[in-house]
Amino acid sequence: MYASIEELVSDATIKNLPISELVIQAECNDMNVSRNDVWRKMKHNLDTMRLAVSRGAHGIGVHSKTGLTGGDAVKIKDYRKSHKTLSGDMIMSAVQSAIATNEVNAAMGVICATPTAGSSGTLPGVLFTLEKRLGLDEEQMVRFLFTAGGFGMVIANNACIAGATGGCQAEVGSASGMGAAAAVEVAGGTPKQSANAMAIAISNLLGLVCDPIAGLVEVPCINRNAIGSSNALISADMALAGCESMIPADEVISAMDKVGKNMPESLRETGIGGLAGTPTGQEIRMRIFGKNL
Repeated sequence: MYASIEELVSDATIKNLPISELVIQAECNDMNVSRNDVWRKMKHNLDTMRLAVSRGAHGIGVHSKTGLTGGDAVKIKDYRKSHKTLSGDMIMSAVQSAIATNEVNAAMGVICATPTAGSSGTLPGVLFTLEKRLGLDEEQMVRFLFTAGGFGMVIANNACIAGATGGCQAEVGSASGMGAAAAVEVAGGTPKQSANAMAIAISNLLGLVCDPIAGLVEVPCINRNAIGSSNALISADMALAGCESMIPADEVISAMDKVGKNMPESLRETGIGGLAGTPTGQEIRMRIFGKNL
């Protein structure tokens, strides 16, 4: 697999191939499996995402065992039907799918970790919105996931994707960058524009802490996926418009890694600082687990 975004973009440009195709070829070579096998597995990921999006927004929605989260995707669906949304229906569609997915995760349902369970709603939020917006077919949607995966692998190999290691910037920030890059390709942009979109998206969420209340992947994790999806779409649009990141994508990844390592332990998924450390956050922890920090 590619060691840097620069290498990935350069190879795609020289070979005049989409990044998704390079990722498919690399996966076949690295895993010594057929193209059909690689495609089938990614198609399964797509199907898993679709089911989670549907389940989370169906009926009364899904609710976690703690009672902290659930039903918000349905509220948003109803709101979209009955109101003129302030941020536009496209953005709220992404928000709905993102929250639906993460509510399914909080309710112990099946999701596709992209790149983690805590950030599993960001890519579906982007992808299923673009399916309707651009009229994507199944092949384009699977390719979207390969592109996102290619960028995600570079991030994972050069920085981190776990909140416990690098804060929420490493989870939702990475997912948002992956979604932005893939959105550019599926919209007909260039590999360089995909790199710029990823860099812009991660830069926008740089320094985002991981402060789950009671240490659970529910609050504020679920809502942050909504922001991650929105950020990805905006960053992709900026890149497609010709806007460029002042800092190259690989340097943005490196910066995210350094910021994550400099974050105090209390802001890296320990449930100690940030929102988790507020009086209300501590009261919720006491109510669920019967103990304070």
